[in-house]
This record gives sequence, C-alpha cells and structure tokens, in this order.
Amino acid sequence: MPTKKTNAARILDALGIPYEIFIAPVDESDLSAIALARTLGVPCEQVFKTLVVRAEGKTESEIIMTCIPGQAELDLRKSAAASGHKSAAMVHLKEVLPLTGYVRGGCSPLGARRNYPVYLDESAILWEHIFISAGQRGVQLLLAPDDLVRAVSAVYADLCKA
Repeated sequence: MPTKKTNAARILDALGIPYEIFIAPVDESDLSAIALARTLGVPCEQVFKTLVVRAEGKTESEIIMTCIPGQAELDLRKSAAASGHKSAAMVHLKEVLPLTGYVRGGCSPLGARRNYPVYLDESAILWEHIFISAGQRGVQLLLAPDDLVRAVSAVYADLCKA
C-alpha cells in the first residue's frame, strides 16, 4: 500500500466504487505499460495507459484523456472523432504535468487538476477488471471498466490503431 491514498483512490472511495491497489517497482528507464504489465504478471491488454490529447475543432481546442491498452497505439483520428473534433494531437510531454498534475508514467484519468473528458477504449469491456494508474508511478488501481466510466463519466470508443 502507498503510504497515503492517492487522489484517484480517494475519489473512488467517495463514490463507493470497489478497487484494489497494486504497487510495482518502478524502472525509470522503462515507464511503459508493457513493462508494468510484465512486472504485475498480467496481460498487457489489461493494463490501460492514460494519454493526454489536444483535440481541435473549428475554433476551439479541448484537452481530453484517452485510456487505451498498454500495447496499443492511439489513433488520433479516432480520438478526434470520438470527442466530436476535427483533429487531435498528443500533448507535449512538458505540458502533461501542468495540465494534469501528473508525471509521465503516473497519469490517471481520475483526480487530474481539471475534469477533462475521458474516452476509454472499447476493448476494456472484454475484461472484468482493468488496471489504470492511481496517479503515482508504479501504483495501479484494479477496477471494473464500467466503474471507471461511472467515476469519470467516460465514454467507450474505438481509439486504437488496427
């Protein structure tokens, strides 16, 4: 258990959503979801990484969070379409902390500085439980995909490259 609960865990507690916390050693040279899945001993497809995206409309720009399986690659066109925008681009790494309050390798769809729209890859429904970041490197939450959807008002969407 972490020494103190993360904001993400507190949010789930407040909503009465069941979850488990898993802690894995952090390899600073490889913060990938693939390495994390290996460490946890679970399929990589069950570990969902959170990516921060800037979606662009005709006149407006919106930050969105996408949660996709660890081995997958985000399809920016699909994420733009899912969010009702014309295009999308990954937020530059230096912007992730100021925008979300989270560092690379510890970005959670729960408890960011703002309540950004969250899009969860539809493959999550294939799992009884998925892993998402608890907001700290090496700290993961295991919860039902529908519970994550409820917690952040996420939308299921096809987000990954084929």
